[in-house]
Amino acid sequence: MSNIPNIQLVECPRDAMQGWKTIIPTEKKLAYINALLDVGFHTIDFGSFVSAKAIPQMADTKAVIEQLSQSDKLKKPGRARLLAIVANARGASEALAWNAIDDLGFPFSVSPTFQSRNTNSSTAESLQRVEEIQQQCIDKKKQLVIYISMAFGNPYGDPYNEDVVFEWVSRIAALNINTFSLADTVGLANPDQVNRITAYLVKQFPSHTIGVHLHSTAKNWKEKIDAALSAGCYRFDGALKGIGGCPMANDDLVGNMNSEWMIPYFTELGRLSPLNQPALDHSLELAGEIFNG
Repeated sequence: MSNIPNIQLVECPRDAMQGWKTIIPTEKKLAYINALLDVGFHTIDFGSFVSAKAIPQMADTKAVIEQLSQSDKLKKPGRARLLAIVANARGASEALAWNAIDDLGFPFSVSPTFQSRNTNSSTAESLQRVEEIQQQCIDKKKQLVIYISMAFGNPYGDPYNEDVVFEWVSRIAALNINTFSLADTVGLANPDQVNRITAYLVKQFPSHTIGVHLHSTAKNWKEKIDAALSAGCYRFDGALKGIGGCPMANDDLVGNMNSEWMIPYFTELGRLSPLNQPALDHSLELAGEIFNG
């Protein structure tokens, strides 16, 4: 019997929606997330409790979770975990008021420029925020996921090397945080780099979950996936249609890793639990309507 764990596939409609140029109506978001809940994803990154001024598309996250909380789908055993992004302790408090939310995600950047753009804080201030949010999560028995933004380099000229990534992960892991996702925020990573950084962290933190949030084109997605798999990674973020990217990067970004590429590939490898194909087809239909140009 194989000891290789199944893939934890994280679907990120929040990341797909947040930078979309036209406001998506709340009812369309609800229909989409409800459809995704039937597919069989490990986690759904559904929304964010952040400044509505900074990210107008996410201004209705409270309304979304209020209605999702009434759904019988959330009472089903083994249902997808719901994750919300937060940028400070106030946002965490708002998110943790909802029992239906299982995980909080905090974007911690090793690029000071991007950290300031994304959360209006320095890296030192962000570490303090992580400590505060982690304590809130402990009190509420929730999990905090740290996204290491710009984990593979940045376009801003900020100093970068792999040791910086390792140092910050080590400092944050010391706060009893067990799940990290290495974010290729602007699609700079090459497969060798993905493999090297991920493998090092998997080896250094064998009891932690080290995932990847990759951005990729149709030309190099498989090489990046293989690089992470061979490093021992089993948590992968993606978005149907490959839509998304952080609007705070102030740059044209390579889209999110397309879940439509990963699902058949992981299935072929025997690493993905069976998904509900009709629900996936329905979700793709809705995605086509929402992200229609």
